[in-house]
Amino acid sequence: MVMPTFSRRRVLALGGAVVLSGSSAFAQSRRVAKIGLVQSTTGGSAALYGTEQKQAIELAFAEINASGTLKDITLEAIYADDGADRGQTVNIFQRLIRQDNVIAILGPSLSNSAFAADPIAQQAGVVVIASSNTAPNLTKIGDFVFRTSVPEDQVFPTVLRYAVKKHGIKQVALIYGLDDALTRSAHEVQKKAVTELGLQQVAIESYQRGDVDFSAQLTKIREQKPDAIILGTLAEEAAAILRQARQLGIDDKVAFIGCNANISAKLFELAGPAANGIIVGASWFAGYDNARSKAFVEAYRKRYGTTPDIYDAQGYDAAYLLAEAVRRADDVSSGKVVRDKLAAITDFDGVLGHFGWSADRDATVQPKVLIGDGSSKVFVAAPS
Repeated sequence: MVMPTFSRRRVLALGGAVVLSGSSAFAQSRRVAKIGLVQSTTGGSAALYGTEQKQAIELAFAEINASGTLKDITLEAIYADDGADRGQTVNIFQRLIRQDNVIAILGPSLSNSAFAADPIAQQAGVVVIASSNTAPNLTKIGDFVFRTSVPEDQVFPTVLRYAVKKHGIKQVALIYGLDDALTRSAHEVQKKAVTELGLQQVAIESYQRGDVDFSAQLTKIREQKPDAIILGTLAEEAAAILRQARQLGIDDKVAFIGCNANISAKLFELAGPAANGIIVGASWFAGYDNARSKAFVEAYRKRYGTTPDIYDAQGYDAAYLLAEAVRRADDVSSGKVVRDKLAAITDFDGVLGHFGWSADRDATVQPKVLIGDGSSKVFVAAPS
């Protein structure tokens, strides 16, 4: 079993200089808001999302602490890698809450882990903000659970309607991961949307976590001659399926329609040109024409040398939303006070756009339909 790895980061930015907390009388006089940062930076496909979110959140914390917006309050990130193991996520949540006394947690990366660990935070009165969990009903765990990642059931129907109109789709095949809460829930959302649009399901195939060869499933799908293949997969599996589908001679005219979990820059790195034309839905993309978004993309590229994707953007906004709640609460010890201030935010201008919270504490962001450009390795806005 992978043991959780913790690292404590407490820094103040003062006049361009980094001052370690405790290294001066000034630093000692400051208040510290301890925030758990739980992401999967190891553990297979999940590491694609976890690493990106961790980087974006650390960028946001550095900016916030340097800005002086919180006056005498400093955000301290206590980071832990759960290795995409829900048992480890539970252990980490317990440690962060009981030993580190965090007032909020950003994460975890996977919905599967969130369903196991978020109830612990809910019971303890500790805020959780998810920035990659898209499984339906997650926030129904309790009123301390929020998310900036738009749920699959609010995105996929729009994506499917676009694909049907654009490609004249009548028959579809579906393939999904059996043993992950996100991929299972995405599949259920996809099946419902297919049924509601009156499309014919000619094949449904599945796979186990860790599978890398999808030729058997794709061969069966090819024989049914669908107009589209719908993916309920993580990005790494999606990339393998796209590559193998082309290798098996599945017609280029067959549309691939993905779920939120496919929206990763790593999809293009792994799939290359095979990702051309994949249709997905998201709340954000790197080319989004928004001043806040453009500034974020520039700052992220400067710090990390790569272009951020949606998980970075959602993590970045989660960090800023939490900071705003801490600012309004003027409190570094009460999760309840921070929760109430967070819930009261209705006019947040973030990377994702201008939004607040729904009644179920989901970000009220308008979904966007995107198309994969495998050659340029980016998602672009779908043509109308």
